[in-house]
Amino acid sequence: MRIRLLLEYDGTDFCGWQVQARGRTVQGTVEEALRQILGEEVRLHSSGRTDAGVHARGMVAHFDPPRELPLRAWREGLNALLPDDLAVREAAEVAADFHARFSARGKWYRYSLLPSPCRRPLLGRTSWQIRSELDLPAMVTAAADFVGEHDFSAFRAAGCAARTTVRRIDSIDLVREGELLHWDIRGSGFLKNMIRIMLGTLVEIGLGNRPTTDVRELLAGCERSRAGRTAPPQGLCLQEVYY
Repeated sequence: MRIRLLLEYDGTDFCGWQVQARGRTVQGTVEEALRQILGEEVRLHSSGRTDAGVHARGMVAHFDPPRELPLRAWREGLNALLPDDLAVREAAEVAADFHARFSARGKWYRYSLLPSPCRRPLLGRTSWQIRSELDLPAMVTAAADFVGEHDFSAFRAAGCAARTTVRRIDSIDLVREGELLHWDIRGSGFLKNMIRIMLGTLVEIGLGNRPTTDVRELLAGCERSRAGRTAPPQGLCLQEVYY
């Protein structure tokens, strides 16, 4: 029996997804709840890893329970044990060859910007506040150069252990929601900190500190040191994983 979970969490107070020797993690918290239900350790496999402070509305994970229980045990039962900033939205039995990571065909991430000169406490946990005016047409023009299959060496963290740096971006769309500017990025997969470095670079373009041609030059040059800063984690949210 294999169970698929759809998880939602506010990543603010988590040290990321993956279990660590020290620090509260999403994986560790769910695995502890599973241990309380089953009375033994169970390994949870995810569609990917989110960094400390990054959120998710649609993280997919799976596990193989040692015995069969009603599906409500994996949603209502787990939710009764999980903290307020983490919840199981859905639980379902899946085929034995389903794998949360290796069966995935693509992902949708959203990065939220808040252009505002004054501090906004209710939005600060889920967006990056930019206090200066942004040149949105310039950002949209530059963002279009990310679409397609490219070597994203210039847009990955120093500690990234991926075997290949080639990734495919299917679309980047700017969506306005009140004061917020959401950048919806869909693609085959993403390197460590890739989207946050992409957004850091786009914001520098929007502030007039880089030309709109910088993205294509960075993709060609493959040098991380030339790309923009890594945008803060709280603006990033995993929206959906595609299978």
